[in-house]
Amino acid sequence: MRRLGALLLAAGLAALGGAAQAELRLRLDDHGLQPAEIQATQALLDEARAALPPRLVDRLDREVTVRWSERLPEHGYGRAGGSLIELNRALLADLAEGRAATQATGRPHGTVRRELLATVIHELGHLYDRARLWPAAERTLIGRCAIGQQTLGPVGLPDACRGLSERRFTLSDDPRLLDLAGWPQQVGTRGAREAVNGQLARSPDPYELSSPLEFVAVNLEYFLLDPSYACRRPGLARFFATHFDWQPPGTDECGARYPILNAGSDFARNPLLHLDPARVYAVDYLFAEANDAWVSRWGHSMLRLIVCAPGRPRGPDCRLDLDEHLVLSFRAFVGDVQLSSWRGLTGQYPSRLFILPLAQVIDEYTKVELRALSSIPLRLTRAQLEALVERSVEMHWSYDGDYYFLSNNCAVETLKLLRSGTARAELTTLDSITPSGLLEVLQARGLADRSVLDNPAEALRLGYRFDSYRDRYQAMFEVLRERLPVQQADVEAWLDAAPEARRRWFEQADMRAGAALLLLEQAALRRQLMLAQDELKRLYFEARERDAGELAEADRTLQAILASSGFLSRPAELLESGGYGLPQPPEWQRLEAESGARQAELNRLSDALDREVRALLSRERQETVAQAEANVGQLRDRLRALHKASGGLQLN
Repeated sequence: MRRLGALLLAAGLAALGGAAQAELRLRLDDHGLQPAEIQATQALLDEARAALPPRLVDRLDREVTVRWSERLPEHGYGRAGGSLIELNRALLADLAEGRAATQATGRPHGTVRRELLATVIHELGHLYDRARLWPAAERTLIGRCAIGQQTLGPVGLPDACRGLSERRFTLSDDPRLLDLAGWPQQVGTRGAREAVNGQLARSPDPYELSSPLEFVAVNLEYFLLDPSYACRRPGLARFFATHFDWQPPGTDECGARYPILNAGSDFARNPLLHLDPARVYAVDYLFAEANDAWVSRWGHSMLRLIVCAPGRPRGPDCRLDLDEHLVLSFRAFVGDVQLSSWRGLTGQYPSRLFILPLAQVIDEYTKVELRALSSIPLRLTRAQLEALVERSVEMHWSYDGDYYFLSNNCAVETLKLLRSGTARAELTTLDSITPSGLLEVLQARGLADRSVLDNPAEALRLGYRFDSYRDRYQAMFEVLRERLPVQQADVEAWLDAAPEARRRWFEQADMRAGAALLLLEQAALRRQLMLAQDELKRLYFEARERDAGELAEADRTLQAILASSGFLSRPAELLESGGYGLPQPPEWQRLEAESGARQAELNRLSDALDREVRALLSRERQETVAQAEANVGQLRDRLRALHKASGGLQLN
């Protein structure tokens, strides 16, 4: 029996060797075709076959018949089934007579002939994908090796048998491709994939989003026919090149920088930036601690890009270049002034990747929301880091998902980005739906270095932690209590006091107490503006329901701002027609002009809105905000006078 198994196995291996020359053969069914039609079709098929990767040609070892058919839909180009590809006969005359080469279609590939060429490649891609990468000879060998396993044992098997029992993925169910394509693994479902593809923007053909099968076929067209594909979809191009161990000839050389839109609140500057992954020294998990607000009780997950200043060598000193650092933050894009918990629970807010300046994020959390930030370095190789930056930019231009507070929140989105961006095996089985939980599991898997927080003073000095201003405000209040006989027991009580009650201490303050008062008065003003914002939301919707006339102008301005600001989180709006994937240099000039024009309009509208919405506030709130603003101005004047009297330089 052992001898028989060895003979059968040897025969199987010989059969495999004899079949090594088998490869894809395209046969034209020329029944009823004229010579010019046969010649034009054969040229099309020869060009399609020449464009295919050698590995695909070798592994799709079958004869595929190509036939012109009158049974296809009017606007269909082709379809495949079994070993047959059918093309739409209504297009044959244009192909044979040469018109197809210049006839524009309005479809992604441009001309009728180019679309036909893409159709043949598309359908061959389907046949290859469905073949599960097992050529007929290999399928025969599987059976032979199974017999050999029983008779010879695993040690005696030839190398040709090893690994044949392992799972062979098709292209359309390869986990890595699904991550890149937009069907990521659902967090908390132990491997199930997202049902809907959220990478809606900058698509070459929306048909690709209908299923992973169609995504593979569509992208194979562009991988093989578009020289700019590797620059527009670098992650997918790298996947296909690795899979086929081959790069299409004539592929464009890609630039080192990626265009991004900085969604910062400074509307006076053009938001268009160019990010060079080589200038990113490290990536940190940026965690905003929880507060009492319902939507913030679990904290907030972000990623911080440590970007080196121009001219600085990449290294630890780049952590000092805070003005260059960027924050990647998945947030609900709220197209209204009210944040509805119910709408967030039911996924009615778009989830988008905002790219923000670090300074704005620090102010937003530490000064306004009084929440501390921790910046935890992630342990990534250089290749993983640059791939994560690249993937982040791809998502910035393509992603427009749905935000769910409980199942697709900032932590879930951040984890999916880390998975698809780094391809780290440790992240595959990692699940967490809360920002604090995600930080804990990243640390437990050795992916996050939380030791940088062990020394609080060093963590603050080196920028690994940004404390809530609440402690700073309390310290300033203690300065007041040392120098002035104020009655309040803590900083919250001081900030709650009426502006005129705080103002009566200004003239008694020395330089140190005056500086403390100024910081606290700025905090009081921010507090009043937040209260005014909440009041505005209530009044806005009450007035909307009454269709009040006093709301009309502010409503129009606010709606214009909301409509105009969407591009900061969905930059594809600026390039709605033409192109796909990452914008290329020929598109940058238009991108700069469009983003600059939108930003200038936002700057104008924000000034107008500030004037108009204040009129909607209660008289008491208007007076409180105005008095807080006057207090800040009075304290600045007081400090200038004290400084000048002490012989110092005058403060600006």
